[in-house]
Amino acid sequence: MTRLGMVIDLSRCVGCNTCAVACKEENNEPLGIWWNRVLTVGGGDYIDVPEGEYPNVDMHYLPLACQHCEDAPCVKVCPVAATYKRTEDGVVLVDFDRCIGCRYCMAACPYGVRNFNWGEPVYSPGVDFPVGHQGDHYDKYNPSRLVYMPERPKGVVEKCTFCVQRIDNNEVPFCVETCPEGARVFGDLENPDSEISGIIQNGNAQQLLPELGTNPQVYYVPPYQKKGIVPDYANQSVINANESTIAPGQSIIDLAEENGYVSGFVPPQSKKKGGE
Repeated sequence: MTRLGMVIDLSRCVGCNTCAVACKEENNEPLGIWWNRVLTVGGGDYIDVPEGEYPNVDMHYLPLACQHCEDAPCVKVCPVAATYKRTEDGVVLVDFDRCIGCRYCMAACPYGVRNFNWGEPVYSPGVDFPVGHQGDHYDKYNPSRLVYMPERPKGVVEKCTFCVQRIDNNEVPFCVETCPEGARVFGDLENPDSEISGIIQNGNAQQLLPELGTNPQVYYVPPYQKKGIVPDYANQSVINANESTIAPGQSIIDLAEENGYVSGFVPPQSKKKGGE
């Protein structure tokens, strides 16, 4: 059985927001709507603000979108089954024909990643041309389910779909394709030989708020304590050839010692900072 997911390497993420802008473009998200956000984990209430005092400062970024949970609370509370999880690959989607705008799913989501359309979509002044994927898209496994529209109507909830219009055509989500640092990898979590499985196993990847039992299909490789500690995959005397080509394996973690991963790192969703 296929279970699609994503892993994001926080040491590679530079907070450029390319993923957020690319997502907005591909999915024609109107003003005020962001399916994908990049939060600053630091010491201030604004983006790009570190914690500590110079020269002892620390800061990294946390991209945040729908986690496509295995045990998704949003699916459980939807009274009309508009939000549902595909059994074929585990992707959580919204059927815009069924959504009645009750917003129960927004209240149930512990990650705060859903958006509600309070009015008709509004775009930047002067944008009077088609943006992103055009045409309605129906779930390829459930053809009666309308899971993408170029302009979502007033009164419905929308969120990251892993770019369902792309993955249904064997393409990767647009944020993965456009990330300039290669911080994102998409693939089948159930395939032990897939790149994403290798990264999760070798890179100490973690889920957001695992204590809730939602079992997200999005994982995060923790950030390094010092940016100078990076994998050296050219040195095969140090690196096991089976280790991931993006995230450091145990041999790198051991070599890095106290300068490796942030000690006891837990993805700090509760400390999210930064705005839209």
